Amino acid sequence: MGNGDLTPGDEPAQDAAAGPSRGAAAGPAPGAEEAEPGEGPRLEAALEAILLVVDEPVAEVTLAQVLERPTHEVAAALRGLAAEYTAAGRGFDLREVAGGWRFYTRADCAPLVERFVRDGQQTRLTQAALETLAVVAYRQPVSRSRVAAVRGVNSDGVMRTLVARGLVEEAGTDPESQAVLYRTSSYFLERLGLRDLSELPELAPFLPDDVENLEETTK
Repeated sequence: MGNGDLTPGDEPAQDAAAGPSRGAAAGPAPGAEEAEPGEGPRLEAALEAILLVVDEPVAEVTLAQVLERPTHEVAAALRGLAAEYTAAGRGFDLREVAGGWRFYTRADCAPLVERFVRDGQQTRLTQAALETLAVVAYRQPVSRSRVAAVRGVNSDGVMRTLVARGLVEEAGTDPESQAVLYRTSSYFLERLGLRDLSELPELAPFLPDDVENLEETTK
């Protein structure tokens, strides 16, 4: 996160995916089974149609309920589609992030999509915002005063920005101080392409040798 880009090469690809999918409508993919008249679309086709219009990851159980199919069948179909797109080198892929599934632009195509969508403009977080977001991510739930203590500077304005962008959200209050606590949101996981917080990289290699003394001085 130190370079200022929140998710380099990982933009949601609803529009990017729609083009190739429409192009594929001219005929079934090699080896694909066509649905018999009156039977409705194949499971894979139904999943693609739904995932093309979502604006956030959709859980397997939700898709199974909508399609009235067993969850294990839906899960297997999703993983099969993801593998198929990767093997074919498509411009988009299907990922499991933040507890659900969604189409994303493939990493090597993302710069082109970003240029098209943003017309050369970059939406970046400031260094202060990245620092604050990192503190929240690794210390959550955490209060503003605790974030300020770790960073050594008032972070109220930056926290408001992160909340406004949907990357950070309130997580109740501290039972002792009654201070509002903050945590990262599911949108944060989505933007970083993580299933959950356990996939955050280890901090140990980036910490100073006297980290224990640093901890005591910031308490």
